[in-house]
Amino acid sequence: MRNHQQGMTFIGLLCILALLGVVVYAGIRLAPLYLNYMKIARTMESVAGEVKGDNPDPQAIRNLIDRHFNIEDPTGVTVKDIEITRDSDGVQMHVAYDDAVPYVANVSLSVHFEKTVKVR
Repeated sequence: MRNHQQGMTFIGLLCILALLGVVVYAGIRLAPLYLNYMKIARTMESVAGEVKGDNPDPQAIRNLIDRHFNIEDPTGVTVKDIEITRDSDGVQMHVAYDDAVPYVANVSLSVHFEKTVKVR
């Protein structure tokens, strides 16, 4: 009589490890893009906290963003890429950009980032 075997085969384990490796490698490649986005978002929120007031000047906001960018040194976004608009609620800073990183051979990973911060 044959005994009923349970468990995973070695080939099944290798397939799962290969899929897990592909996902982990993509995470490693995307980590710098998200760290760069976090620098930009942190800068925008910091500037919004510094220029609290009833009528902040857009040029003063741009100067503060430029100073923060000189310290943080984000890549892919400049001060000109951040839109500063005035509406009934106050002033808003908005940035939207795409970033890509090579993955394997001619395959690359592309990410779209978007952030809006209200200055109150």
